[in-house]
Amino acid sequence: MKKKLSLLIVASLSVVMLLTGCGSSSTSKEAKAEEASGTFKVGLEAGYAPFNWTQMDASNGGVKIEGGSEYAGGYDVEIAKKIAKDLGKELVITKTEWDGLVPALASGKVDAIIAGMSPTAKRREVIDFSDNYYKSDLVMLVKKGGKYDAATSIKDFKGAKITAQLNTFHYSVIDQIQGVNKEPAMDNFPAMRVALESGMIDGYVSERPEGVSSEGANKSFKMVEFKSGFTTTDADTSIAVGIAKGSDLTVKINKTLAGISKADRKNIMDAAIKNQPSAK
Repeated sequence: MKKKLSLLIVASLSVVMLLTGCGSSSTSKEAKAEEASGTFKVGLEAGYAPFNWTQMDASNGGVKIEGGSEYAGGYDVEIAKKIAKDLGKELVITKTEWDGLVPALASGKVDAIIAGMSPTAKRREVIDFSDNYYKSDLVMLVKKGGKYDAATSIKDFKGAKITAQLNTFHYSVIDQIQGVNKEPAMDNFPAMRVALESGMIDGYVSERPEGVSSEGANKSFKMVEFKSGFTTTDADTSIAVGIAKGSDLTVKINKTLAGISKADRKNIMDAAIKNQPSAK
């Protein structure tokens, strides 16, 4: 009787273990499926060509902007697409003003910032960053044929009305120009282009890709590249993906970035400069 009972218990336990094993396998599959699904929400301002811009259709790889009929394109968008693909997630672009990007990441509204953002020490106090995915030099955008057309040094801008985007290190380096008239910072690049076109300012500080983009799109602009330029650090001129503090996305994103060769990055940027809409 005890033997029969023992056999019955063993059989019952075997069934339970079998069912538990099946449940674990099923749960594991569900977990993997859940991890592979979902979205990768990226915040950018869609106004900093050739890194990112707004367009009206899906041409040249444009991605629909969440909550509207517009699309986003540019270097940042192409990098975001590669990361989303490796993560196994759908890329969602959230158009956000520059000042709102870090708060959007901190609040969980977006999963990452891919917006031509430099990993400065001040920003690192609030968010983490991936490895760099681009590096460029600082330039000045001026009017072609104007007073500062032939400038080769930041010293040549003594007395000039100069500005840059609000809450960027671009604006802080203006202080390195002795005797400059530092104008109030502006919210975005389209606003600075309008100000330069109208003569409200004599120039604005930018990075070379944006300078090439603006110069090519507006024939009245000229990009000044310096022989004697601003003093900067690698953190200032490099660009990285902004990620929430302690996020496990950092390792995954770095893996994707490591797989994009220097030649590929150049080709992606060249295509972005070619495809960017006219500067306004």
